[in-house]
Amino acid sequence: MTTDYRTETEIAAQPGIWDAWSADLPAIAARIRDWIAARAPDEIWLCGAGTSAFIADSLAVALDRHQGIALRNVATTDLVARPGDFFRPGSRPLVVSFGRSGNSSESVGTLNLLDRLSPDADRLNITCNKDSVLAQRAPAAVGETQVITLPPACHDAGFAMTSSYTTMLITALACLSDAPLDELAGRMGKLAESARALLALDMDTALPGRAVFLGSGPFKGTARESALKILELTAGRVVTAWDSTLGFRHGPKAVIDDATSVYVFLSSDALTRKYDQDIVTEIRAQFPGITVTSIGQPMPGTDAPDIAIDTGLEDAWTTPVAVLPAQRLSVAWSKALDMNVDDPFAGRNLTRVVSNVRLYT
Repeated sequence: MTTDYRTETEIAAQPGIWDAWSADLPAIAARIRDWIAARAPDEIWLCGAGTSAFIADSLAVALDRHQGIALRNVATTDLVARPGDFFRPGSRPLVVSFGRSGNSSESVGTLNLLDRLSPDADRLNITCNKDSVLAQRAPAAVGETQVITLPPACHDAGFAMTSSYTTMLITALACLSDAPLDELAGRMGKLAESARALLALDMDTALPGRAVFLGSGPFKGTARESALKILELTAGRVVTAWDSTLGFRHGPKAVIDDATSVYVFLSSDALTRKYDQDIVTEIRAQFPGITVTSIGQPMPGTDAPDIAIDTGLEDAWTTPVAVLPAQRLSVAWSKALDMNVDDPFAGRNLTRVVSNVRLYT
């Protein structure tokens, strides 16, 4: 894999980042799990904007509860715009904020809302930037604040979130899942090994007109993030769509034409996988001239995936590796369109950090 752009370097660096982070994360996760148990919040909000919010898409459905506490997917873009939909008198949430830069308008807006509407709410800030608002802002007067700052290499210099997304996701899984603490380093080693194999794999990178990503359960969040990576790094030149495997038939399937490439994430759950495989078979039969690629773990008695991800772990833990094909494709297609992969918008339309949103009270 060539590394002409910073984004390529950051994609290729992920296995090494996870290996190095595995030395520190188990102790961090143990501390955070004990802290959550001691603080006993009413519920846990998983908060972020854009790619950072898609971490919650995968976590909330896969984990559902942590230590008996319900997890909620609360995008900061929703929370800041309509705080009345979420804050309830007498409820004390633990607010987990994800942020690569840790300085986005909505991250700051969420902290402001907590100070004003729920000052006793505890906060867990997971960020890639040690100098950010999420990392440095003083804790609320009543609620406690914990901060996890990821390794500096996760603070992507390129436009797209790559290692920041996957490593924040792994960090949250370690802190909020019930995976045994003494297995965390081994799990991260399996992810790194699988990622290296996938990064070395030859992929069909022919440029399509449209790209569709489908997944069930935690892979629905992966599908959403995959679609965004393509849309971002091709500056919208490759139109993308994403959906759940079953939901796609109920209207969104209209996006497919003869210039579309489709990618389907296969669940390791036996029942779910049947539905995933059915949509692969159906689209191939209806559109024999297009590329339909299945991505997932090999399972006995089922069709082998076109791109194998052999982590041996649950779907939620496989999601950090499953997004790598889209990361690679986004770079390849951005190059095919003669774009600057690290800055596909050349300073127009979208910016690396959204920090110019006017906040209202």
